[in-house]
Amino acid sequence: MPEAVAVARDLVGPAMEAAIGRLTPDVRAVAAYHLGLADVDGNPTGNGSGKALRPALALLSARAAGAPPERGVPAAVAVELVHNFSLLHDDIMDGDTERRHRPTAWTVFGVGAAILAGDALLALSQDMLLEDASMRGAWAARCLSAAVQRLIAGQGSDLAFEKRDDVSLAECLDMAGDKTAALMACACSIGAVHLGAPPALAMALAGFGAHVGLAFQLTDDLLGIWGSPEVTGKPVRADLRARKKSLPVVAALNSGTEHGDELRAMLAGPEPLTEDDLVRAAALVVAAGGRRWAEQEADAQLASANASLAGVDLPADVRAELTAIAGFIMGRQW
Repeated sequence: MPEAVAVARDLVGPAMEAAIGRLTPDVRAVAAYHLGLADVDGNPTGNGSGKALRPALALLSARAAGAPPERGVPAAVAVELVHNFSLLHDDIMDGDTERRHRPTAWTVFGVGAAILAGDALLALSQDMLLEDASMRGAWAARCLSAAVQRLIAGQGSDLAFEKRDDVSLAECLDMAGDKTAALMACACSIGAVHLGAPPALAMALAGFGAHVGLAFQLTDDLLGIWGSPEVTGKPVRADLRARKKSLPVVAALNSGTEHGDELRAMLAGPEPLTEDDLVRAAALVVAAGGRRWAEQEADAQLASANASLAGVDLPADVRAELTAIAGFIMGRQW
């Protein structure tokens, strides 16, 4: 684990708990459970939530602007609240019943309660930034709001793709850029924005985050088919079972190969896919070149991310830790 992630967990974890404590009791119970802070009965678990990648990036962007990581905590909390708002709603829309090796919040508390908890996290994220009454707080809030608008657009495209069998690879990349990379770009720049850093630095950090976000989504999509349940918290081949138009799948479907055509026919069928079907579908993605394309594209996005930082003056340790997080994203265990 990169050092920046461990620092983020130490600094942002307590701040997240404090922020969740500001919610009304019923909403707080759902949010605390979703974040892994409490069990279904509200008893503290002593655990943090998630990978802390976005908070780590936000703290690093504050350090890139010459401030200690503590100055980036409000921005880091805001980004992590938005990320979890999206996860709460995403689990409902996708019908996912498991996250982080536990039942998803909507299956425990109900759809309505999970939607409201997500809404509350979104509103709370803006409060975290606007408590800074200076223009810098407003700039950071606008940065986060723009990322949320793109996230919502990407999620809408993702839902629309479920009803189409003609999704192009360019469309799928655009969707991933909105749904995942926009918030990652925000995470990489919002700490600097909140501290009033020069626009050139903020833009370079955002460019780095946009490419890292696409590499993250590509890796996540690969894990969604071939990842170990111990790593993903979901059953193996879960994305194929849900017939998701993930990037490796769309690459295979647009390959112009017999394997891609067979995969298209299989995914278009009305019957639920059996375990044998899922094994065959995963093999077809490989045979049609979808897995190889996704792996190569993830490598290319990582290279572009590092190139985005080439022309800016960054402390050597910050540059190294940003690069380490990017590599960590690519090297997640299968």
